[in-house]
Amino acid sequence: MALLHVGLLYGGQSSEHDISILSARSVFGALDRARYRVTPLFIAPDGRWSVESETATRLAGDAAGDAGDDAGSDAWLAPASADVARTDLTGIGLDVVLPMLHGQNGEDGRIQGLLETLGIAYVGPGVLASAMCMDKEVTKRLLRDAGIPVVPFAVVRRGDAPPAYADLAAALGPTLFVKPCNSGSSVGVSRVESEADLAAALEAAFRYDHKLLVEQAMAAREIEVAVLGNEAPRASVPGEIVSTATFYDYEAKYLDADAARMQVPADLPADVTERVRAMAVDAYRALGCEGLSRVDFFVTEAGDVAVNEINTIPGFTTRSMYPVMFEATGLPLPALLDTLIDLGMARHRRDAALSHHR
Repeated sequence: MALLHVGLLYGGQSSEHDISILSARSVFGALDRARYRVTPLFIAPDGRWSVESETATRLAGDAAGDAGDDAGSDAWLAPASADVARTDLTGIGLDVVLPMLHGQNGEDGRIQGLLETLGIAYVGPGVLASAMCMDKEVTKRLLRDAGIPVVPFAVVRRGDAPPAYADLAAALGPTLFVKPCNSGSSVGVSRVESEADLAAALEAAFRYDHKLLVEQAMAAREIEVAVLGNEAPRASVPGEIVSTATFYDYEAKYLDADAARMQVPADLPADVTERVRAMAVDAYRALGCEGLSRVDFFVTEAGDVAVNEINTIPGFTTRSMYPVMFEATGLPLPALLDTLIDLGMARHRRDAALSHHR
């Protein structure tokens, strides 16, 4: 049987470019070469696309570099890579694309729309679900409408009169978090406890988006659940982020190995475990997700549960919760990738069978 040709799409024009490289490196090493021929497809920070080979790629050996390398420099260009126009992807002969793009221009429906326009199968949620889940305000409003509890919030748009800390504190509590609506990996997120904090937080977050979310800080544990599937999704065992940092920011997630640890499975009462697993599937379905997503929760000591956010292309680094939670559920990374690829191709066949004519 011929090997399935997988395009591993990574990098991207995003504040999470470096994390995408780390995720793709992990996936590249775990894909079963007895089943797949892998073509890495790199998107540089300036938007250039290049096709790499399995032996001449940023993902193999020392050529991959570190997350802190200057990914936009000419030194970052892998040997034997060739620039490619986006529309040339159909000429590569790919069977399926596996996007490992986090954040803007990759997780927000834009790449998904391109691949659908080109008629190429891909892994993960479709255009609408990707776009909705990327926008934290839209996510919260839709979940709230579906009866799923979310963290209380307010929205600030560029051009609005700056909100007063006293007004926000009166509505949401004295400790707040300010974050871009369309970003991830805690990029641009600040903890706010005063008027001075708020001004600095708004300035920092507006670097990444035109719309910001101000959320109530919850005295709660950070619990995550991985979800996998198309029409019949299933949830992993929950995991917990145990952080010694003030909050679980970018540095704690990826740079400081001592700032946080993963507890998988999370030490929760049985009823709370089943509630977060069921709620994760409900949230996944309410937002139209398919393939995969990670649903993040806050769980209070009293057992109250609220959805924080949904990540449609969660991290796949060695410190990422999604693959770790499914491994603890009995699906190690190579088998998980097999399932994700099968799901992407099955959805492509299903959607191709729909009639587009009267």
